[in-house]
Amino acid sequence: MAEKIRWGIVGPGRIAHSFAKDLSLVEGGKLTAVASRNLQRAQEFADEYGAEHSFGSYEELFDSDVVDVLYIATPHTSHCELSIAAMEKGKNVLCEKPMGLNSHEVGQMVDSAKKNNVFLMEALWSRFNPSILKVKEIVEKGTLGEIAYLNANFGFYALDRNEEHRLLNPNLAGGSLLDIGIYPIFLAYLILGKPDGIKAMSKFHSTGVEAQTAMIFDYPFAQAVLTSGLRSKISMKAEIAGSKGSAYLQERWHETQGYSFVLNGEEQAVDLPTKGIGYSHEIEEVHRCLQEGKLQSDKWSLQNSLDLVGLLDEVRKITGVTFPKE
Repeated sequence: MAEKIRWGIVGPGRIAHSFAKDLSLVEGGKLTAVASRNLQRAQEFADEYGAEHSFGSYEELFDSDVVDVLYIATPHTSHCELSIAAMEKGKNVLCEKPMGLNSHEVGQMVDSAKKNNVFLMEALWSRFNPSILKVKEIVEKGTLGEIAYLNANFGFYALDRNEEHRLLNPNLAGGSLLDIGIYPIFLAYLILGKPDGIKAMSKFHSTGVEAQTAMIFDYPFAQAVLTSGLRSKISMKAEIAGSKGSAYLQERWHETQGYSFVLNGEEQAVDLPTKGIGYSHEIEEVHRCLQEGKLQSDKWSLQNSLDLVGLLDEVRKITGVTFPKE
């Protein structure tokens, strides 16, 4: 591995800008290349963030020797295809969530990573948020007692956007579930594991995409009540409640800057800011894995990604959410 881990960005869209800004805050890494289907767009992004190389096709970047790891930041529908194409060329990959549209795609990606002996991780940045890490630790220590209830939501109004926008376009796997519903499902899975049963209902937009989904995950002792939606702004303070007390992740919980917990009727609040926006923490995890020669993270493993997409698949099966690409 080079003195500094060299990153390439595939797809210089909005989320890639956030990623590049946070990458500049992480020691031991640098952005060296950007690829887009539009060379001018790649060059402009590269100039903005000081990357030495820009490419007018993804394949040119995959064929190059100027990066150690790639960040796939394209729309959901191309994650599987591009990740596999990169891994077939021996590239390590951090792929934006959801890693694939369904279990079949994620399974293909995992198989490719193993076959090509390269690193692969889903960019589920919330898994590495300092406050979420701390609350998970509090739960595992038994501080809150036996967990009986979890509530997590994610929603904003998006129905005023152009129907070709990725959120409202079924051909781009639009809707709330894969884009933001994945976060509440992730938190329930992180804290409580895989549920014994799921109940779910969805509301649909005129374009055919799912626009709001309510879910109940059922466990032997606990229940998780989860919501995602594009039809209104939803409160985004997550709650985890047990027999001895409760913990709360501050608004907006998936990128929270702190948490609080209530024990014996007394509340204690803790500020725990992220470095930058918060992508820095997943970048640091990728660096750690690459430096230690690991092909997957033990904090968010390939099996974790398979489990998560399996839960998304189950919710979609219950609610009738399908995509043309499938």
